[in-house]
Amino acid sequence: MIPFKFMSRSVEEAILEELSLTDVLAVERTHLAIERTFLSYFRTAVVFASAGFTILKVTSLHTQIMELGIILLAMSPIILFVGIWRFVIAYKKVKQHYRRFVKHFTESKA
Repeated sequence: MIPFKFMSRSVEEAILEELSLTDVLAVERTHLAIERTFLSYFRTAVVFASAGFTILKVTSLHTQIMELGIILLAMSPIILFVGIWRFVIAYKKVKQHYRRFVKHFTESKA
């Protein structure tokens, strides 16, 4: 388990020694929650795309339902983009928070 993947190994080990198990697990839960949220966006985009393709392939449907298929296909990449964007923003915030913690930790040790 390496919650601080962006640090050097020696700094990471020193921080892990100072943190309680609860804090280390909180960092891991945060990373897992961010990844789980992205996977939810990805799953939604895949479902929209597959539903849109299915609606478009069934030729016996009315024109109004075919429009729904086009809308679903158009929304799929938008949903995926929003998911990627939110993942990057959340990951950067978490990384920035822990870098401030590392800076404070290394300054207090010096």
